[in-house]
Amino acid sequence: MVMFLLIVIALISGITLGSLFTPRTSIVYNTTISEGYEDFAYTTQLFCEGIPDPRHSTFSSVVIPAVDTEGNGITTRMFVQTFPGSGRVLTNIDRLLFWVDTQNSIRRATQIAENLTGMNLGGYDIVYTIQANASVIGGPSAGAAIAIVTIAALQNKTINDSVIITGSVNHDGTIGPVGNIVEKAIASKEAGAELFLVPLAQSTEVTYRTREYCEKIGWVDWCSTETYPVKLDIEEEAGLSVKEVMDIGEAAEYMLI
Repeated sequence: MVMFLLIVIALISGITLGSLFTPRTSIVYNTTISEGYEDFAYTTQLFCEGIPDPRHSTFSSVVIPAVDTEGNGITTRMFVQTFPGSGRVLTNIDRLLFWVDTQNSIRRATQIAENLTGMNLGGYDIVYTIQANASVIGGPSAGAAIAIVTIAALQNKTINDSVIITGSVNHDGTIGPVGNIVEKAIASKEAGAELFLVPLAQSTEVTYRTREYCEKIGWVDWCSTETYPVKLDIEEEAGLSVKEVMDIGEAAEYMLI
């Protein structure tokens, strides 16, 4: 009898200890998003106690202008999925490794979205996925776009793809300045944009170019390289309408459908 009791106690102890050290269930499911552009299927790996029902999810996506490592303007698309959860902000690292400043932009965007929508995000999980390599959105200039797409996903709205935005975002929702406006505007035009939203005072850009200047000094032709400023009008350079916006609320009026 004593031996039997010892065996029972050992079994119960083993089950109890096993439950303590067993990781939470890893849930993997596929979701395909289709909004008139190429279908984009991705896998989200979640660690949770229950299985989130994809039918309760909301989705949105936004085109983000950026520059590559050689300074050329490009665009990529970010997808956002929201569903009832426990307030987690997740990034799909199967497709890319988000840079730290991109993670900061995402964190700030969720805070702004919560403030502007009045929703308590403690009851939602938000998943961010992007098509391109993380190096193209390594800076904070995607912040405004990420805030807009987060709001769109939470409110189950669509973003007008004919409107593209660039700009960093501050804690109060104001939009901060960024660089390479001309390159991003040209890339946005090539991606089908008709309106390009930029931070205040950035509808024009000053760049510096070089030229050779030669003059005759006595019998000698003396040449030197000069650097001179050029003021560029973004609308003229890119061939699309440009609008300056102060904050996320104003930008949302142009972008959300």
